[in-house]
Amino acid sequence: MRVRERDAAAVRLTADEIGGPLGERATLVQFSSAFCAPCRATRRTLAEVAAMVDGVTHVEIDAERELELVRRLGILKTPTVLVLDAAGSVVRRAAGLPRKADVIAALGTAVDA
Repeated sequence: MRVRERDAAAVRLTADEIGGPLGERATLVQFSSAFCAPCRATRRTLAEVAAMVDGVTHVEIDAERELELVRRLGILKTPTVLVLDAAGSVVRRAAGLPRKADVIAALGTAVDA
């Protein structure tokens, strides 16, 4: 998994855009596709982290059904994970299967933002 910082002011997402509620402290947004084996493992990891950290929500988006959003955000592969702060601004972005430690570290940036 490669984690990149994003300019928080550049991209901000709403609950309507992601199809689920924003977390009180942060949101983990996962872009997946139907036949993506790493997407299933990513779903488990993000759900575990969201359950461990108060105020964090995990939302999964079917990349094939949300092509306009995928194009707008430049999602090139699945799984791709966006870490949003409480206001919905993207503070981290990662492609590939994340390690739990990396997700927790990325959340630290979102919660401190």
